[in-house]
Amino acid sequence: MSLLICRDVAFAYEGRVVASGIDLDVNEGDYLCIVGENGSGKSTLVKGMLGLMEPCNGKISYGDGLNKNEIGYLPQKNPLQRDFPASVWEVVSSGFAARSLFLTREQRLAAEENMALMRIETLKKRSMMELSGGQQQRVLLARALCATRKLLLLDEPVAGLDPLATREMYEIIEDLHKNRGVTIIMISHDIATAARYATHVLHLRHEPLFYGTTQEYLRSAACQTFVGGEEDV
Repeated sequence: MSLLICRDVAFAYEGRVVASGIDLDVNEGDYLCIVGENGSGKSTLVKGMLGLMEPCNGKISYGDGLNKNEIGYLPQKNPLQRDFPASVWEVVSSGFAARSLFLTREQRLAAEENMALMRIETLKKRSMMELSGGQQQRVLLARALCATRKLLLLDEPVAGLDPLATREMYEIIEDLHKNRGVTIIMISHDIATAARYATHVLHLRHEPLFYGTTQEYLRSAACQTFVGGEEDV
């Protein structure tokens, strides 16, 4: 069943079209990796999927009863998050803010469960400013999980992390996808990771150069040009 559908979608920024001709269906259980050079329209597309930007052409719609405020979102890592004074609990539980002003008992239990899933339950009272980059990303992913049980949008979730934190983050995302049934859309520059985990790849250069399964992508001209040969993936 389709959770998110794009039909001939285009986006413009300051009067200039930055992404166009996007047709895709993200189905329940998919793991879609969006790749492409910097400035190719990847983050713009994700903002459109979240309803934060209106397309200048085409339509984005949602299926299976999904509302756009029920999509979990992990944005690109921001240097300001290291200076954010809130506690881990405050950040994680704020994932429910779009649905209710005060936490219900069920929401409190869900926030606790998501912190345990991210292995940050012992950090509950710590300030975000005291955490490592990897810990901060897990806090923000727990927050995103509070917003959804169906679909997560991750914008370069491992950018700036050390190799150990990167591996742990990918393992957590894989667990969410394989064992907990969460559909994943992830922006990444890491084709090797897309080949290992993703079911589908969208390669953007302002318009789609490729959209299909990961195995098809690895044999495509778009992949060969982007990574310089299949032996690199």
